[in-house]
Amino acid sequence: MNVKEIIQHIEAFAPLTYQESYDNAGLIVGYPDMAVMGAIICLDAIEAVVDEAIAMNCNLIIAHHPIVFSGLKKFNGKNYVERVVMKAIQNNIAIYAAHTNLDNVKQGVNTVIAERLGLHDIKILDPKRQVLKKLYTYVPKQHKEQVLDALFAAGAGHIGNYSECSFSVSGQGSFRANDKANPFVGEKEHRHHEEEYKIEVIFPEYIERKVLDALRIAHPYEEVAYEIIRLENTYQEIGSGMYGKLATPMEERDFLYFLKEKMNTTCIRHTTLLNKKIETVALCGGAGSFLLNKAIAVNADIFITGDFKYHQFFDADGRILIADIGHFESEQFTSQLFYTILKEKFPNFALHLTKIITNPINYI
Repeated sequence: MNVKEIIQHIEAFAPLTYQESYDNAGLIVGYPDMAVMGAIICLDAIEAVVDEAIAMNCNLIIAHHPIVFSGLKKFNGKNYVERVVMKAIQNNIAIYAAHTNLDNVKQGVNTVIAERLGLHDIKILDPKRQVLKKLYTYVPKQHKEQVLDALFAAGAGHIGNYSECSFSVSGQGSFRANDKANPFVGEKEHRHHEEEYKIEVIFPEYIERKVLDALRIAHPYEEVAYEIIRLENTYQEIGSGMYGKLATPMEERDFLYFLKEKMNTTCIRHTTLLNKKIETVALCGGAGSFLLNKAIAVNADIFITGDFKYHQFFDADGRILIADIGHFESEQFTSQLFYTILKEKFPNFALHLTKIITNPINYI
């Protein structure tokens, strides 16, 4: 087992391409080919977690939050970030983080919260644009199904709950092979006309190489003609936040107590109660205040997240109930998500959940 194998499995679930531009997810410390003796999963790779890894003979830390967000110019141990990186390097410990890429996938951080609250009809609150591409290619009539099967096997053609989606139209292609070519059909130095199908399929950007490899292998032509364009369409499987419905509407105060219990927190900051029942619930793990207007737009009765600032609470303006449960509290079950993802794939791997409470905020 090496670091690269573990990373590949995590990123098959939460591809790095889905992280936000400000983020720094990925392998932060260490080499991809490092052999792994054991791994500790945490929310924050703080110094105490590195000490825990050393004590447990684990040389990989898997965190939700990247310990390094911006460039480090000196390593003098003057702050906790430098101390963590230095200690990890000195003890040959790799640090990996899956952050907003894990937030943005549909089965990621926000689904964990939604499931704890028993929500159904779950949808992405703010779906992303420009993460889908469309492939156009031209295939001889008799090889159409062969090429389609290969593209679908590579992951193309998924739209929501539907798979193997494509469009094709018949037409006539032409080409003239020169004397250095090895044409599948036709003769060299003569224009050839072939009955072909134009095939169209969509795919998420991160599997582009896999899709093109499948196309080239399955296509009979020596030179494969194709075009790829980026789509403006929103991708309903990827994006920020989530919303869904309760099976039975609840009174606001009852729901807030229910929320405290399910999210294992003793403190919720909230706006003035609106004296109406809670049915549609919007949420975002971590700092989600930027999604308030999206929550209002889907007619959510409550928006649950962390890190709301004082003046941002006024933005509810009587249109929605805001419930700030805290950043750590909203993401505390993310470690279990990592554990589940990895344990299913590597059942015999030494995987541990940290015993360190990494929340820097305390309540009295």
